[in-house]
Amino acid sequence: MHVSCEEAVAPVARARARGWRTWAETCTQYLFVDETMLDEDDFGGAKYVFTPPPRHRDNQERLWHAIATGALSAVSSDHCPFNWRTQKVLGRDDFSKIPNGAPGVENRLQMLHHFGVRTGRLTPSKWVELCCTSPARLFGLFPRKGTLAIGSDADIVVWDPDKPVTLSAASHHSNIDYNLFEGTEVLGSPEVVLVRGQVVVDGDELVGPPGTGRFVRRARFGAELPVAVA
Repeated sequence: MHVSCEEAVAPVARARARGWRTWAETCTQYLFVDETMLDEDDFGGAKYVFTPPPRHRDNQERLWHAIATGALSAVSSDHCPFNWRTQKVLGRDDFSKIPNGAPGVENRLQMLHHFGVRTGRLTPSKWVELCCTSPARLFGLFPRKGTLAIGSDADIVVWDPDKPVTLSAASHHSNIDYNLFEGTEVLGSPEVVLVRGQVVVDGDELVGPPGTGRFVRRARFGAELPVAVA
């Protein structure tokens, strides 16, 4: 479930402290987007219509604390892209008709690295755990995914921690006409991305051939997905 505020963090934290089999996540937008953005002029607030909705800014620090301490187990993007000018506007005269969701998968690692690792809120290891290892475990993909080990899939991101990037709809790679973090300047971005040992992204260019993706049937919850046998 997407945890967005103190009132939701507290019971999850209590349950985990008692040893209950409880896991929860937050999404990137809840760490940065607050309810005031819904008031953006010219129907711009429609960009931030997602579920749960943006909360009061005071909740953001509580969420940072929750992911740093393990109360929350993962940070996702909940990537649900609708164009603002052609799709979100369907609800201009009726809020209930605004398509619900927001983009964000491309900038998740960048935002968490810059505002988490570089500020000392997260260690590099915790950052990787939240974005890679923990999701792979929860979705029955570990250790095929989520780790660098013999027999695992060699899905690797070579990260340049000092690479400057300005996040913008003008430069992101999604076919979406807005960016939740428009104009945000970050340090840290992928340099090379490999899928099963094959380079698919080099710099900012997609170089992998069509059909690189492969369906992976996950293991039952709590079980491990066997690695490839040489």
